[in-house]
Amino acid sequence: MSNVPACLNATNEDIQLLLSAQAHLGAQNVDSHMLSYVFKRREDGVHLINPVKTWEKLILAARVLAAIENPNDVCVISSRSFGQRAVLKFGTHTGAQAIAGRFTPGNFTNYITRQFKEPRIIIVADPHADAQAIKEASYVNIPVIAFCNTDSPLEHVDIAIPINNSGKHAIGLGFWLLAREVLRLRGTLARDEAWNVMVDMFFYRDPEEVEKDLEAAGEKAAEGGAWESAEGA
Repeated sequence: MSNVPACLNATNEDIQLLLSAQAHLGAQNVDSHMLSYVFKRREDGVHLINPVKTWEKLILAARVLAAIENPNDVCVISSRSFGQRAVLKFGTHTGAQAIAGRFTPGNFTNYITRQFKEPRIIIVADPHADAQAIKEASYVNIPVIAFCNTDSPLEHVDIAIPINNSGKHAIGLGFWLLAREVLRLRGTLARDEAWNVMVDMFFYRDPEEVEKDLEAAGEKAAEGGAWESAEGA
């Protein structure tokens, strides 16, 4: 990266994480404004995003967010299920307001609504799904940071972070990297220190998988209790 301190450059581990989460896999269509982030097009028509560009825009977004004195003035939004857990975790660890699920029209423009908010900046997980939030932000001059796929519209988006926002691992990793970098720039987390929050915590989990895990844990607990009672007898 140019014009930034060397400590903000991506490490091999960071790039490997992006590739492992398939954050570089774009869509088969590409918006003209997203062409600069595309590395090449595969034979099957899928456009590949340059992970170095993704990292550069993550750092830019983190520097903007870290400059906001009150973390609660940041609003992070995802109406798609894949990004809802990520925005809630992002809000928990950085102090931002999180809107997971349907965005109620008037949240930024109608002060009579109960959920009325006046953030200084918003982050959206998908410009397609969160178009209402971006539209209202443009009415009241709120800057927008957006995770954008190759076919995402960039109208009213101020900082576009090119990433595969359709993949649950990619979008979760994107929010995890952004949260980690914001904490580092604020001084909460040392740059040479590993963040103790696992990236898995930001990944979407299917409700059926959660139920299976709970059932398996219950069965193990029951077996353990039966074994202890047998030993006691």
